[in-house]
Amino acid sequence: MKPVASFLGSMAGRIFLVLLVGFGLFATVALSAAGAARHAYMERLFLERLADRTQEFVSVLQSTPEPARSRIARQGTPGVRATPARRTGGRPDPELTRLLKARLGAAVVAAQQGRPQDCPPPPEGRFGPGRGNLGPGFGEGPMRLAPGERFEGGPSRCWIVDLRLADGEAVQLAIDAPPRMRDRSPLLDPVFLAVIVLGAAVLAFLLARMTARPLMELARAARGLGADLDRSPLPEAGPTEVREAARAFNAMQGELRRHLAQRTQMLAAITHDLQTPLTRLRLRLEKVKDAELRERLIADLAATQALVKEGLDFARSADVAEAIVTADLDALIGALVEDEADAGRPVSVAGASHADVRVRPQALRRCLVNLIDNAVKYGGSAEVSAAIEGAAAVIRVRDHGPGIPEDRLEEVFEPLVRLEESRSRETGGSGLGLTIARGLANRNGAQLILRNHPAGGAEAVLTLPLKPAA
Repeated sequence: MKPVASFLGSMAGRIFLVLLVGFGLFATVALSAAGAARHAYMERLFLERLADRTQEFVSVLQSTPEPARSRIARQGTPGVRATPARRTGGRPDPELTRLLKARLGAAVVAAQQGRPQDCPPPPEGRFGPGRGNLGPGFGEGPMRLAPGERFEGGPSRCWIVDLRLADGEAVQLAIDAPPRMRDRSPLLDPVFLAVIVLGAAVLAFLLARMTARPLMELARAARGLGADLDRSPLPEAGPTEVREAARAFNAMQGELRRHLAQRTQMLAAITHDLQTPLTRLRLRLEKVKDAELRERLIADLAATQALVKEGLDFARSADVAEAIVTADLDALIGALVEDEADAGRPVSVAGASHADVRVRPQALRRCLVNLIDNAVKYGGSAEVSAAIEGAAAVIRVRDHGPGIPEDRLEEVFEPLVRLEESRSRETGGSGLGLTIARGLANRNGAQLILRNHPAGGAEAVLTLPLKPAA
């Protein structure tokens, strides 16, 4: 049920529901209207056949002289006969009256539906339920009923028609209703409705997916923008609205890239320009005669230089100009640890992954250097391991220090945040090391978190997807 709920909560799911309900509703209305029109057509056809039989009988009467006319009128023909006495009751039937006037002209006075007493049962063999001899205009021979049809039951029905013949003689006719076949199928055929709804569901699903696909592509591009500002722009194709959205997204990506480049250039220029006055300042501080004061001033100057350098590194961590290549993860980690060990730092390798990854190698190296520096500074040593876990390569950098308060594990990634109560300020640092490391991890599409190791100390966990970076 969760995937269904997730789909229905999406834009594609909502479009699908609207279209499906709309199609189903309109199909129901259309089928109802079609059924009503079919019933109306059948009723009109029934009246047309009554009018045909009446016209034929009147034509016979008008072409027959007396006394044969009276005998034919009394005997009648199947379904039509003269009434033995005048009938005055019944409900007028304006539609049959209109049809008869159109065929017989002004000779027709009125047509009305007869009452039960005006409609004696028709003679056996004419309209009996077992024979089905429908007479002129209705076909001869046995009546064959289609599946789902039956003869309409109930009392006998007839129509009383008053008219005048061409010689002025007034005649009243009783027109028996032939057995009518009634369709027993419902007004809304469930099979037809199911086919329409199923077809509508398929079309609605395809249309919903087609409509929502550009939004999904835009969302994927937005998620990947933070990791790669130099990613390929979105194709500006499709409907007008999609092209406009892609054009706006590409323009935003270009502006962000230019803004980041300008910031990096500005910080690089500031750092470069500060080198000369800072160097002169150091030379002048060397001339201070008070040794204690000189050492404090030189230490402050060194901290200033380190802060400027880390600020530049922080800006450069967002630079994604480096190409993505396939790298041997174990070889990269081994070379890095070897360099750290050559520098006399307590860094070791605890495990290998035997994995190739698609990364920006220099960005990954700088990220690991920052994590190792952090572990050595605040934990005394660093232990680096790599392993394959599911569809990702996981790198762990563990120290053996005091750990980090649980409520501050995420806070330490914020710029300029330091945990003074647990890590000595004398070890140096500006509070940008972990911030830079996470930025570099993001450049590689990786996730970096900190946690406390069950056996003590803190552990940085870097998760790299094995599939090629987008």
